Amino acid sequence: MGDCLLEQHNLERPNLEWRNLICGMMIVVLPVSLMAQSSDRALLHSEGGTWLNKSSALPSSAIFPDDYIQTAADHSARIDADGSSVAILPETNVQFQDNELVLDHGRLQVNTVRRMKVQVGCMTVVPTTLDRTQYDVMDVNGNVKVIAYKHDVKIQYRNSRAGEVKAKDVKFSEVIVREGEHASRNDHCGGADYVTNQVAAKGPIVNTLWADGGGVVAVGAILCYALCREDNPISAAQP
Repeated sequence: MGDCLLEQHNLERPNLEWRNLICGMMIVVLPVSLMAQSSDRALLHSEGGTWLNKSSALPSSAIFPDDYIQTAADHSARIDADGSSVAILPETNVQFQDNELVLDHGRLQVNTVRRMKVQVGCMTVVPTTLDRTQYDVMDVNGNVKVIAYKHDVKIQYRNSRAGEVKAKDVKFSEVIVREGEHASRNDHCGGADYVTNQVAAKGPIVNTLWADGGGVVAVGAILCYALCREDNPISAAQP
């Protein structure tokens, strides 16, 4: 009888250690993955040449509203947020906000199903649908260009810079950039100078790993819960 119990204990021990290993891995992985599942936070991925709030960015960093990102020449970075992925191309300065990016200079390539917006001066670029939308926004020396690769985007702009007139007197206008078209303008606070019918030759290069990340997080959470609860059941005696 004792030999049977010993054998059973030896068989259960590897299973217990295996469950603990899986749970430990999920405890480490899930908080980082879930960080990108909220609209007011995201993950910044880079491979050098990137600064976060004027300090060198780690390969993966959590970012929050008002965080400021800069990329050097020949270096790119990527933001993965809930439902959106954004490529930050070289020599770009951008501030992260809640489902919105404020572009000071450079180029962003946006891939979103949450209508992530990009603000440039007095102009805001907004997807017109919750379907997957891909678009670029460039601001180089005050020349702004918006390219719609997949689905339409709307450019909203006000008649003056913030603070120059009272809020009640600010007037907004808008123009639609159709899929395959682009709009350009020479001034942050002016309207679109023109909209062409020329289809962009090259599509955006944003990485869409976030689309698969949600499934990995869900499966991992369920697996960890199922395995871990066997050793620590929830009860009135043991909360």
